[in-house]
Amino acid sequence: MHMNVWLKSWIGAFMALFFLMTAIGGGWFLYVTNQERNHESDYVINEVRLAVNPLLLFMEQHYENIRDQHVQATLRALSGEHDVALTYAGLSGEILFSTSPYKQGDRLNLRSSLHYDLHEATQNDGSYRITFPVLDADTDSHVANAIFHIAKERLGSDSSSAFPLTMLIVSFLLFLGSVALLLVMRTSFHSRILSPVRTLQGRAEAILRGNYEPPSHIGTQFARMDELGGLYAMMDQITLELKEQRKRRARQEKAQKELITNISHEIRTPITTVKAYMEAILEGVCSDRETMLEYVGIMRNHTDKMSRQVEDLFLHAMEELGQISVEPKERYSMEVFPPILSTLGHYARTQGIAYRESLNMPNVLLPVDAARIEQVLTNLVTNALKHTSPGDTIHISADLEENHLVFTVADTGRGIRPQDMPFLFERYYRGQSGVPGQAIATEGNGLGLSICKNIVEAHGGVISFKSREGQGTEFYFTLPLC
Repeated sequence: MHMNVWLKSWIGAFMALFFLMTAIGGGWFLYVTNQERNHESDYVINEVRLAVNPLLLFMEQHYENIRDQHVQATLRALSGEHDVALTYAGLSGEILFSTSPYKQGDRLNLRSSLHYDLHEATQNDGSYRITFPVLDADTDSHVANAIFHIAKERLGSDSSSAFPLTMLIVSFLLFLGSVALLLVMRTSFHSRILSPVRTLQGRAEAILRGNYEPPSHIGTQFARMDELGGLYAMMDQITLELKEQRKRRARQEKAQKELITNISHEIRTPITTVKAYMEAILEGVCSDRETMLEYVGIMRNHTDKMSRQVEDLFLHAMEELGQISVEPKERYSMEVFPPILSTLGHYARTQGIAYRESLNMPNVLLPVDAARIEQVLTNLVTNALKHTSPGDTIHISADLEENHLVFTVADTGRGIRPQDMPFLFERYYRGQSGVPGQAIATEGNGLGLSICKNIVEAHGGVISFKSREGQGTEFYFTLPLC
């Protein structure tokens, strides 16, 4: 269940319970209020009737002689005995007898002075002034009105309860239901939200400490098909990415250290050789011009090697910063490439490798940075020399294909191992050979092919290869025409 559905279900349950309790509470309040009001009115009227019943019976029997002094004395005694004040008024409103503040002989306004219900009979001081009709005992005809003044304290209290038992039971059950619902929601909220969030917090803290391995219970949380389950999946992806970045950074740092070590070694060896030949010349070991020129040629080869190493290192630094400089200019191919290929051919022949190139290069106009493309061809030829032996052949050709000039550098050397092919253009990667007697050892800094790829792609071309182990390798790259 998704979190929004879960929250909506709980909110709906609480709203339904709230409205139910509100409705029951409101109905309960109205019911009790109405019952209390009705019950109080009936109860007070009955209590007053019971209290004044002896006086009413006496007046009904002696209403014709109400002016008699003996009858009035009896009424006054009964009023005192029952602690009530009595006013006896005829149907015309004339007061015929009174033990209250009213005076005998006064007249009452029957409309405003006679109160038969409790609401109108209640006085400001909390007493009741209630009117009962005086009836003829024989004919039941209305002959007079008896107005009684009675204190509220005179009446007994109602011991009966108007509180509905059913309503009490329902309210109590609703209260228990509310408490149970809150406890269930608390448990559900803790298990579905708080506990997973705390687990995520602990996971994030572990990642900050460098621990990328998920705990054993993370799998059950990950299996949830809701927002938190998606968050766990995202956290797992982030963890894997961070773990991979850490491994990649470690490999890169290791490769950079090896690069510095390799370049230091490959530069130190030519420097040592050049220094040895220079000392030999200075000491006069070269007895003739031919030997001296041979020594100078050897020094030049080692100097060229150092120059290539330094240039590769410089391009590597520029590539790391994303600032490798490629400035293509529109030039004809026959103007740019023959001098480059001639130099590379001479260099390959000095290593004992047969060198061939196409004689019918197309003369086309294309945007090219001659210096950078020379580095590409030089790196490809140097790479071919590392995998060839004396007697092998390196062949360079150029052809037109679909508005592109395609260069191919092929050799008949040992080829590339299948396990090395996926990583050939990665920085710092150096393939393994282990075959003795090669023209150039499989040493290198692992930058050459990566730099070639960067330069060719900066020209808008592509570079690739095909190779079979033991049968040679063929690298080719394209340059778009103008």
